[in-house]
Amino acid sequence: MKETLKVAEQGMALFNKEASAALEFDVDAATAYREQHEAAMKAKEDLVTTLTGKDNKKQRTEVSKEVASMKAEEKYVDACKVVKGLPPPKGNFVKGGGAQIKKVETGGYAEQVAPVAKAEEKTEKDKDKKPSKRESAGISKAERDELEKLKGDIIKRKAELKSQGMSGGQCNKDEQVVSWVARMQELKIKEDPSLAEGDNKKDDKKAAKKAGSLEKVALEKQIEEYRVQLKQEFGYTDKDIKADPDMLDMQKQLSKMK
Repeated sequence: MKETLKVAEQGMALFNKEASAALEFDVDAATAYREQHEAAMKAKEDLVTTLTGKDNKKQRTEVSKEVASMKAEEKYVDACKVVKGLPPPKGNFVKGGGAQIKKVETGGYAEQVAPVAKAEEKTEKDKDKKPSKRESAGISKAERDELEKLKGDIIKRKAELKSQGMSGGQCNKDEQVVSWVARMQELKIKEDPSLAEGDNKKDDKKAAKKAGSLEKVALEKQIEEYRVQLKQEFGYTDKDIKADPDMLDMQKQLSKMK
């Protein structure tokens, strides 16, 4: 995590010099979807309260898992974000005003990137022009769009965290901000290799370590949230929690990361 923070700090210095591009969200559609989805979750939660006793334990667990899955549904998460005026992680409910978002799995975590825009028609004069130094750098149009998108995402994320009372330093250490800034740093270095410091091989090792660290942190958080849910909502004892099949699977997966 220290290596990731170091990369993020380097990227933050670059980021503070850049402007962000705003997106236009479909708030009405997001609000309608959230209300419909939450109504469905409420119905299942009400059902859980009726499934008392050991005889209904299995069904109670299954329904509870369905509720947990619904809370984590990508489209629902996006809807909640958009209603709050935040960018949707998976790109749902985006009208325009900036590049559309799609999901790309990179280094063990999801990032937001912009698809390649349709190439504009060039005049004969434009075709004869030699590419500028910036255009000939090792970064594509899609990557440059992604870079601009990341800048906007980081600004909005930090504004959200500051509104919650976090300091600037704490905002910079936020897991989501760290991952976005690290990716932004990668793109900036690819665009201008002179920004890179140290041996490239060391950078590759840092990137791999960063990806593994983010996966581990995410899994540990998932395990703890599931443990609390089983104990508080369904009255599981510590013995019951240890014997839960899903908990066992997640613990095995975590042990392989250590």
